[in-house]
Order: sequence, then C-alpha cells, then structure tokens
Amino acid sequence: MLDRHHAPPDPGPRWGPRYASFDPAGLRGRAMHRLILRIYYEDTDFAGVVYYANYLRFIERGRTEWVRHRGVDQRRLLEEEGLVFAVRRIEADYLAPAFFDDLVEVDTALLEATGARVVLSQEVRRNDRTLFAARVTLVAVNGAGRARRIPARLAEA
Repeated sequence: MLDRHHAPPDPGPRWGPRYASFDPAGLRGRAMHRLILRIYYEDTDFAGVVYYANYLRFIERGRTEWVRHRGVDQRRLLEEEGLVFAVRRIEADYLAPAFFDDLVEVDTALLEATGARVVLSQEVRRNDRTLFAARVTLVAVNGAGRARRIPARLAEA
C-alpha cells in the first residue's frame, strides 16, 4: 500500500493558475463530440511520430464535425449570412506522441460562448491517454474579417 511518502507528486492544474478551473476530464459526457482518426504515414516524420503541426489539423477536423453534428452547415452559413468562424487563439500542450497507424480520438467540448466568441476544449487521445490538449477561442467574423454577433438560432445549436 502506498502512503503519502511514496505517492507520485501532484502535477497541479493542467493549464496553470490562469486556467485552474479548466478540467477537460470533467467535460467528458457533457455536450462533447468525438471524432475517430487513423494516423497515416503522411501525418508522421521519418521516425513514425506525428509531426507537431498536424495536431492542429486534427483538432480543426474535430471542430468541423462538432459544428456539423449540431446541424450547422458552414458552407450555407457563409453563402447565406456571410459568417465564418476564425481561430483567434490556441493554447496547446503536447503531452505524448502519437505514432503511425494509431487510432486516436479528437474530443471537442464547449467551454463558453459569448456574443461573437466561442471557447472550446479539444483533446487528442489514444485509449485513455491524452496526447494533446488545447483551449481554442473562435470568433464569428463577416466577409471583411470584422467580428460579428453569433445569430441566436446558431448560438442555440
């Protein structure tokens, strides 16, 4: 039996003091979307490890499917309302590597939404291990790139 002298140290909050309340594990099962991806050779470097920038591509796919799952057609949104979502900020932690031929899950969950802004939690996981975690801030913009309010029907979705 382990006592407090042999227990591993507490790593502290994942996002440091500023994001101490951010707990992706607590979001699982609540308004979360999961996308399953296979890691292909093209996603990796010569050693078969996923190239770091590809995690941003994986979470982009996760966000696209999260929106689609809520019944929002982004092409129609652009064509009919001139509205798109742009990434304003990403805070990311690379925690462990993914490898060629792995099956990974991209989990996406809503953290908060305001007039023109949406904040998401996204994780890339293999089995029960988080490989990559990100906090992504999106803003709704018009064709000229100016922020605009998210329409009420869209905010409900």
